[in-house]
Amino acid sequence: MTTAAVVPAAGRGERLGPGTPKALRLLGGVPLLVHAVHALSAARSVDLVVVAAPADGVAQVRALLADHDVGAEVTVVAGGTTRQESVRLALAALPDAVDVVLVHDAARPLAPVELVDRVAAAVRDGADAVVPGLPVADTIKRVDPTGRVEETLDRSVLRAIQTPQGFRRPVLAAAHAGADDSVSDLTDDAGLVERAGGTVVVVPGDEEAFKVTRPLDLLLAEAALARRRALRSQP
Repeated sequence: MTTAAVVPAAGRGERLGPGTPKALRLLGGVPLLVHAVHALSAARSVDLVVVAAPADGVAQVRALLADHDVGAEVTVVAGGTTRQESVRLALAALPDAVDVVLVHDAARPLAPVELVDRVAAAVRDGADAVVPGLPVADTIKRVDPTGRVEETLDRSVLRAIQTPQGFRRPVLAAAHAGADDSVSDLTDDAGLVERAGGTVVVVPGDEEAFKVTRPLDLLLAEAALARRRALRSQP
């Protein structure tokens, strides 16, 4: 099977603060997007990577990736105004030979190669849709619009979902084709598959695959990257 990884990177990520789009913020001197693409391209299961860049920044992103040795065939296309639209545009750019599609957030720059291969392997073994997830450590409460607690949820059956998420290409393509662009309550592609009636399987996630959303997350990522580099330098 041929596997492609899609990276929607057209958003600005305003919660990280004003300025450079989030995917181009630096982590250890290298843009988050480059870290993410490198992690995908280093996986044995990934044959090519497609990045959906801001419509006015396609040339910039192409030049950026060309300047870094990301180690795989990378195509850059213009993304849309929403994450959903960017993934759909990237799907349309995939070669016909692609059977398995991974969708990965550029804001998860430290996702280990082993996680990428784990997700892809689960799809190749027969699952229609696969997401990595971690057990929830915090107590989770459901509240009403006024903030009144309605229910304390059983965290033993909850998982915090990460990316990359993996799909059989026809399953993901059908979910996007049938999705309404006005849908705003779904934050990942697995949600589209669920809404379309598909089955999603959870595999173990990884603590290093956390999402860089706020300034504190970027500090944590710097610390995690420094630790990773120190371990690699040990004899």
